[in-house]
Amino acid sequence: MNHFTPVEQPQKHVALLIETSNAYARGLLSGVKSYIRRHRPWSIYLGEHSRLDTDLSWLKDWRGDGIIARIENEETASYIRELGVPTVDLSASRLLPELPCVETNNRTIGRWAADHLLERGYKHFAYCGDNQFAWSVQRGQYFGQRIAEAGYSCTHLHLAGRSSTLSERLGMAEWVEKLPKPTGIMACYDITALKLLEACRLAGVSVPEEAAVIGVDNDELLCNLSDPPLSSIRPDTLQTGYRAAHLLDEMMAGRPVEAGIHSIDPLETITRMSTDAIAVEDKYVSDAVQFIRQHAYEDINVEDVLRRIPLSRRSLDSRFVKALGRTTHEEIILIKMKLLTRLLAETDMTLQAIAERIGFKYAEYMSTVFKKYAGISPGAYRDRLNLPLK
Repeated sequence: MNHFTPVEQPQKHVALLIETSNAYARGLLSGVKSYIRRHRPWSIYLGEHSRLDTDLSWLKDWRGDGIIARIENEETASYIRELGVPTVDLSASRLLPELPCVETNNRTIGRWAADHLLERGYKHFAYCGDNQFAWSVQRGQYFGQRIAEAGYSCTHLHLAGRSSTLSERLGMAEWVEKLPKPTGIMACYDITALKLLEACRLAGVSVPEEAAVIGVDNDELLCNLSDPPLSSIRPDTLQTGYRAAHLLDEMMAGRPVEAGIHSIDPLETITRMSTDAIAVEDKYVSDAVQFIRQHAYEDINVEDVLRRIPLSRRSLDSRFVKALGRTTHEEIILIKMKLLTRLLAETDMTLQAIAERIGFKYAEYMSTVFKKYAGISPGAYRDRLNLPLK
């Protein structure tokens, strides 16, 4: 009897030229990890570098089989060209167009951001990006196109590189201050969006009442660390990294792979407080909403609002209903319920502790109000969040 002994394939050595300093890149790495766990493992070579780093000396003695890289400068492109090994690009810059490229769909991202702000009634729009990155330019173009289709115009601010100086913040603050209000702003990614929120604080521009800000990447640590928490579009980085790894595996096996762009759509738009408003041109309503948000953690009522707004309750309620479709009291409750939803999802605080945190005297009353708002009790809502995905 003949016994067939399969020939064990040598382990592939793959270099990853992907930074680890931001959520998007870490998501790509997770996608690569997911692929190699499901298939034959690779020997991974990952150096410490930034997105624009041109020092690839850590690859000097590397002799491997393939590369997955974000090729965003000419030096990296030249180095990879000289190596001559199978490579998959992860950058929209397309500095090596002969390579296959897996990239998040910037057209969809730009249009989703525009639709998110248009749905909230904004009529003035702006985009803040970084022209040294092709993906940022593309997002700004598609955002502006969608805004133009809706019959509006869009102002653009192009940052000079990755500076984080006070002068940059002051320049951004001056730009934000001059924008018509209220305005909806898309930032090219979350880190730029955080700079914008700081610029709004420096300029005395309230978020989201006067300027709504949305980012990209949904870096949950940054988005929830910011004040107010940042709305963001969540790209499918896991699928992007996974697809790149699959293509590289095909190339290393000698199978043909198309050199074009393999585009991956984003997953969803995550709404947080930085855009959680409806554009209101009525100054009294806008000021009242701003006051309510600023004091949402306190035990406030309509009388507290009226002490700041020189109108009768009937007149203010009439303006609220016209602008937002709800009364002043209903707005107070709505904002508190959104705070309660966040605390239920993001903390393990007791209901009594949450009630004290957001200005309810009694946890029982808070629970009754929440059940009317959400259709289920706070406890049931929290239990539902802990259910495994199916």
